[in-house]
Amino acid sequence: MRLERRLEELLRRYRGSVPGAGVLVLLNGEPIVRHALGMADLELEVPSTSTTNYRLASLTKQFTAAAVLMLSEEGVLSLDDPVSNWLPSLPEFGAGATLRHLLTHTSGLLDYEELIPPERAAPVRDADVLRLIESEKRTHFPPGTDYRYSNGGYALLALVVQAASGLSFASFLRDRIFMPLGMSGTVAHEEGVSTVVNRAYGYSPVDGGWKRTDQNLTSAVLGDGGVYSSIEDLAKWDAALCDDRLLRLESLRLAFTPATATDDPATNYGFGWRITGETVWHSGESIGFRNVIVRWPERRLTVMLLTNRDEPEPYPTALAIAKLVSPRC
Repeated sequence: MRLERRLEELLRRYRGSVPGAGVLVLLNGEPIVRHALGMADLELEVPSTSTTNYRLASLTKQFTAAAVLMLSEEGVLSLDDPVSNWLPSLPEFGAGATLRHLLTHTSGLLDYEELIPPERAAPVRDADVLRLIESEKRTHFPPGTDYRYSNGGYALLALVVQAASGLSFASFLRDRIFMPLGMSGTVAHEEGVSTVVNRAYGYSPVDGGWKRTDQNLTSAVLGDGGVYSSIEDLAKWDAALCDDRLLRLESLRLAFTPATATDDPATNYGFGWRITGETVWHSGESIGFRNVIVRWPERRLTVMLLTNRDEPEPYPTALAIAKLVSPRC
């Protein structure tokens, strides 16, 4: 009862006729907290459920990294391949960047968001990211010499997966990850190509209310943030991160092993995951959505919080929920 009261306090802002949240706590693979709060669609008054699919934003990066690791296991590519082996139009200044550099945000390639022309109205897609980078003649730093978080690096990885597998990136994720794991509602969404079932729409606070702000110019880029999923499907993904049903254990260890320091002294980066003390985690932020997954692998504890709103930041709430169920966290 005390746990429920404290959870009520932590999650009260998501209740009612407001943009909502999906909350899941897994302990030893079993759900011990599962809540669907608020609304998935304010205009149509559709309440959130445990199968509501939220735009994951940068939580997508763990799937992109997994796709690259799968192809590495199969010998189709090597993590130390130059990116230009797979994307030969990459300018010469980027020739020293490897897939490992892209995975760990150490490539030095420029941020594509800063290269989008101010007059552009059409959504940017992964292939457009490459074209934007191709137009430049500089990097932030030589590959492997520093860290700078790069959405563009993961968009390029999606293009590499396509080139190496012969499948579109969305098809690869569907055929090789989502369907084998039974994640039937999860999709790398392409407007006009695929549909998001049980979709949550994103909102931003405006003048004391909520305004739908579901998409922006970069929302169509898949590799860095285009997957939609629910807490129910992500529970299946979490289970696959604990054994070899999808990736070999050595590949999982690579993903969860610190590969580089970051701009936060307490946090390192692996492959699509941040590593802080006992936890591996990642947040996902895009217009109208704020999400986080925090895992304590040694404790077999995972906390997920998916939301279709710009605020608040969910990471502190996820940590507070973890302390409720496991005070040593």
